[in-house]
Amino acid sequence: MSSRAKENLWFSCLKPNPGASLRLFCFPYAGGSATIFRDWPQRIVGAAELYAVNLPGRGGRRSELPFSRLEPLVDAVAEAMTTMLDKPFVFFGHSMGALISFQVARWLRRGCGRLPLHLFLSSKSAPHLPDLLAPIHALPDAEFIEELRCLNGTPAKILQEREILQLMIPALRADFAVCETYRYHAEDALDCPITICGGVHDRWVSQDALKAWQIHTTAGFRLLMFHGDHFFLNTMRDSLLERVNEVILHNNQLLKSAAPRQ
Repeated sequence: MSSRAKENLWFSCLKPNPGASLRLFCFPYAGGSATIFRDWPQRIVGAAELYAVNLPGRGGRRSELPFSRLEPLVDAVAEAMTTMLDKPFVFFGHSMGALISFQVARWLRRGCGRLPLHLFLSSKSAPHLPDLLAPIHALPDAEFIEELRCLNGTPAKILQEREILQLMIPALRADFAVCETYRYHAEDALDCPITICGGVHDRWVSQDALKAWQIHTTAGFRLLMFHGDHFFLNTMRDSLLERVNEVILHNNQLLKSAAPRQ
């Protein structure tokens, strides 16, 4: 790993692996931090070096102001990532993280002619579809917290701990504002495969809304459904990571096949 990558505040290397053939960048959901991927290193195959995105306003960057709009956030993440593109890479993003990683992929294509080998996205409606849910980022605290409870992504213990919750609310509001103020702009489809997955009991993202991602790739498209709700990545982690590993191993084989013979 280069010294520039080590100093990059935007990314935590959860699984250092200098000999890996590719890097897996993971983008968290709204309110999440790099810690939601803390159990992944033991389950990700050795062909990949694992990084989680560190967003301002949480974790080690809690003192920083969180972004409340997508475009400047994508600019910042993508610019930071340009120092780490010395290896092929794959993106995984869940919910808000899926939207961010999709837009970062577009930015990298425009900015430096690079694309992920694969976009692995989950629990997010295709970006060109209208948002059918009422915005919640500006609700009064009590109503906002009740909406979080309904989403089932924030642990009940945290929702009951007022002091901890008050520390989290600014980042949570900002993250929901990122998604709720997003406006889609048409671009050419990406020339990389997309795997999109969802929970069969997700009340907010339908299977049709997941299928609609297909128009955003000129390469392969695959839809995977898992038992669970919007946050199936917590309850079905092992099954999900089996599929992520399939993507890593497949791309590792492609890289080996394309490498010049000695």
